[in-house]
Amino acid sequence: MSLRLFIAIPLPEEITARLLTLEADVPGASWRLPEHFHLTLRFLGEIDEALAREVDHELGRIVAAPFEIALAGAGSFGGREPSALWAGVDAPPDLARLAGSCEGAVRRAGLAPEPRKFKPHVTLAYLHGTLDDEVAPFLQESAEFRTDRFWVDHFCMYSSRATKAGSRYVEEAVYPLTGAGA
Repeated sequence: MSLRLFIAIPLPEEITARLLTLEADVPGASWRLPEHFHLTLRFLGEIDEALAREVDHELGRIVAAPFEIALAGAGSFGGREPSALWAGVDAPPDLARLAGSCEGAVRRAGLAPEPRKFKPHVTLAYLHGTLDDEVAPFLQESAEFRTDRFWVDHFCMYSSRATKAGSRYVEEAVYPLTGAGA
């Protein structure tokens, strides 16, 4: 049996509530449910259970200290025909180091390298048939968006399970950040 997995930082409820205030009338936007908000560190895709156990083992070896981040600003992916809207992240270098540690862990477990550069964000909506000028008002209105800082003291491995009502994310493992800083 295979699992569709990703590694992410869950968001506190008060941060999720702030993200919901960004929802706007953008043509073709499918806004994410609050329970789907997270900051992805590494998408794994479909992998078998044995490889998932090895990834879990390697992720459990990561030593990092807790750190604070805030969400700030907004943007879109996809250029002239954007595919997604996102909230940006204001974070210290600790976040990039944690993502790098996750990348190293999944490589040691046997997964291929992630070809894309790490771009920390929280996906707010997926877009369908939307043009960049239709997204421009949202981007302008969201430019000054900012949350309070919040502590990141753990990250998780999630599975994404398809249901008739859409995807359901299940927390498969939790990895506390209790180590010394870099």
